[in-house]
Amino acid sequence: MNADRLSGHFPDIIEAWAALQQTVSIRPIRNEKDYQTMLQLSRELATHLNGDAQSALDDLHGVLVTLIEAWETRVVAMPKAEPREVLRHLLETHGLKQKDLAGIASPTVVSDILAGRRAISKNVAKALAARFHADVSVFL
Repeated sequence: MNADRLSGHFPDIIEAWAALQQTVSIRPIRNEKDYQTMLQLSRELATHLNGDAQSALDDLHGVLVTLIEAWETRVVAMPKAEPREVLRHLLETHGLKQKDLAGIASPTVVSDILAGRRAISKNVAKALAARFHADVSVFL
């Protein structure tokens, strides 16, 4: 299907997606509950596929695996440490300096957080989670 013809099919796509969502909710993984739900669905699909890569459900299983891997990369791979150590780790792995977070918090605030003189506020935690595509809980 080419891009010019796709726009005419959106009502059909919306209807098909709504029908699928009534049967099984497939969406981005935003929390641990979503993660567990997608894991369970992936396992059930894998059992149903029984190694048959030609199954019509193989692509659906691939989408679920991609969602799960993306979540695990963002959340599971985070170090189990104090929030300030997680922030330090993220700054180092992304090659960032404190001043690079100026849109989130002032360099002084970031410095105080990293030195342990200040806790990460909920607003800053939310902004950091968005910036690093991580779960907010790693910063609280």
